[in-house]
Amino acid sequence: MAGFLGATYDWVKAAHLIFVIFWMAGMFMLPRYLVYHQEGLADPAEAARWVEREGKLRAIILTPAMILVWVLGIALALNAGIADGTPGLGWLHAKIALVVLLSGYHGWAVGYARKLAAGRATLSNRALRLVNEVPAIAAVLIVILVIVKPF
Repeated sequence: MAGFLGATYDWVKAAHLIFVIFWMAGMFMLPRYLVYHQEGLADPAEAARWVEREGKLRAIILTPAMILVWVLGIALALNAGIADGTPGLGWLHAKIALVVLLSGYHGWAVGYARKLAAGRATLSNRALRLVNEVPAIAAVLIVILVIVKPF
């Protein structure tokens, strides 16, 4: 892939994948933290520990990784010709749509963590466990789109 990235393309792609792994690790962890936090709301000391853990996860892993995924991913998409109307990139458009949804889920999870920090649980434990599956479903679909490129 020549594009404007030239010889740095493989390095940018490798960095993108590394930060995707970091972001996804955090996206698998935060929803579990939310479940444990919600279950621990009855004990203020336990709830406070979860607030601290969630804050560290967001500050150290989740937010920096998501930002780097987006920056590097945009560079790769531009390199592939997404802005030029290059044909055959339907899979990339679908992937970007899923990443937008995953980013929205990230924002929702951070918002729900803030609600829990204020002592307001608005979902049932079962519903919260169900929304835990969103990152896994997104990861499966994104990997299929990137590897198979079905359209």
